[in-house]
Amino acid sequence: MDLPKDIQNTDPLASPDVRSKTALEPLYRVLIHNDDVTPYDYVIVVLITLFKLSHELAEHITWVAHTRGVARVVTRPRSEAQRLVKQAHSVARLDGFPLTFSLEPED
Repeated sequence: MDLPKDIQNTDPLASPDVRSKTALEPLYRVLIHNDDVTPYDYVIVVLITLFKLSHELAEHITWVAHTRGVARVVTRPRSEAQRLVKQAHSVARLDGFPLTFSLEPED
């Protein structure tokens, strides 16, 4: 199945079935929520490691969440966004922190 160029997944390692599935999925925003327990620097490391953000962007997102209570991290196809949130929650819980992420549909 040939998809229009603007919705094709460009990952050369993904199978054609995976590319077409994620390209057609609705997009979701991953949001991070501030808490009074998880260390600021720990949040930055999670954003860099799991979400593949630059240090500068991770620090900015952490600051926004800290000062406003919530911040958008990334926007991804639903299945990828769900996977990222699940991984982040697992890592944080294993390390003993209540770091919380949520999803909302992209309008």
